[in-house]
Amino acid sequence: MSKFDYFDLDGRLLRLLVAVHEEGSITRAAQRLGVTQSAVSHLLDKLRAIVGDPLFVKSGRSVVATAQAGELAERARLLLDQMRAFGTPSGFDPATVERTLTIAANDLQRDLLLPALFAHLRLAAPGLCLRVVPSHIPSPELLREDRCQLAISPRPPDAGDIMQKRLFEDRYVVFYDASRRTAPQSLADYLAAEHVTVVYEPQRHLDIDDHLLRQGIKRRFAVSVAGFSGIAPFLVDSPYLATLPRSLEANQLAGFAKAATPFACPAMPMYAIWHQRYQHDPMHRWLRDALAAVTQQLEGRVG
Repeated sequence: MSKFDYFDLDGRLLRLLVAVHEEGSITRAAQRLGVTQSAVSHLLDKLRAIVGDPLFVKSGRSVVATAQAGELAERARLLLDQMRAFGTPSGFDPATVERTLTIAANDLQRDLLLPALFAHLRLAAPGLCLRVVPSHIPSPELLREDRCQLAISPRPPDAGDIMQKRLFEDRYVVFYDASRRTAPQSLADYLAAEHVTVVYEPQRHLDIDDHLLRQGIKRRFAVSVAGFSGIAPFLVDSPYLATLPRSLEANQLAGFAKAATPFACPAMPMYAIWHQRYQHDPMHRWLRDALAAVTQQLEGRVG
C-alpha cells in the first residue's frame, strides 16, 4: 500500500467503494449512486491512488474485488455507519426523516405486512421511502453489509451479531377451489389428491413439506412454483390442494376455501431480524415499534 493520507478520504469515496464491491459492476454501481460511469471510474482511480491497490479487476462483464478491496470495503461500511450516527441528533423526529429504508421480505411477508407498515410510517415520516428486496433465507451478510436494515422471515440466521424478535405464529391449512372439489376428509383423501407447493431457488422446500417428508407422508406434486404469488393461477378451477400458511388468505389466496390439515403439523413463526448495530438506534427502534403495532392490528388475519 502507498503512503496513506487519510485527509484525502471522504464519505463519497467510502460509499463508492462499498457500492462497487456489492454490485460487482461499474455500471450498476453508477446506477445505484445516481452518477455517470465516468464519474465512478474517476473516483475509483482516485481511491486506487490513495490506497495503492487496483481494488477491482475485470472478470468478463463484471469486476471482482482484490483481497485488499474486500478488507477495505468492510472497514468502509463501519466508517459509514459511524458517519451516519455522527450526523444523527440524539432526539429522533420522524417528521424530519429524508431517507430510504430497505426491508427484505419474501412475497407472503411483503404483501401481508409491508403496505400497512409503510402507511403507518408515512403518517409520521412523509419524507420516508421504502425499498423492498427478496429475503430468500436471510444470511448474516445480508444484514452485516447493510443491504437491508430489517428482514422479515421465518428463518432468522444463527449468528451472535444478528438480533431477532418473534412477530407472530402462522398455522398451516389446506387451500382448494370449492367449485371443483370438497375439503379432504381424511389423510387418505388428502394423499389421493395432487398438490401445488412452493420451492424457492435453489431447491429450498417449505418447512411444512420437509416436515411431512420426515413423517413419511409423501404427496404427489403436480406443480411447484418459486413463490406464494404463483400458487393461485394453478389452484383456481383445479382439483389440486395447497398446504400453506393461513395468512395467505388475506392476499394471494383470497377467495379460496380452506380446511384444517388432516395431520398434526408445527406452526410457522415469523421474525423481525436486524443487525446489532441498529439495536439502540432511535430510528430503528421506531421502525420496530411500528412493525409490532401493525402486526398486532393484523392479529386476526394470522395464527
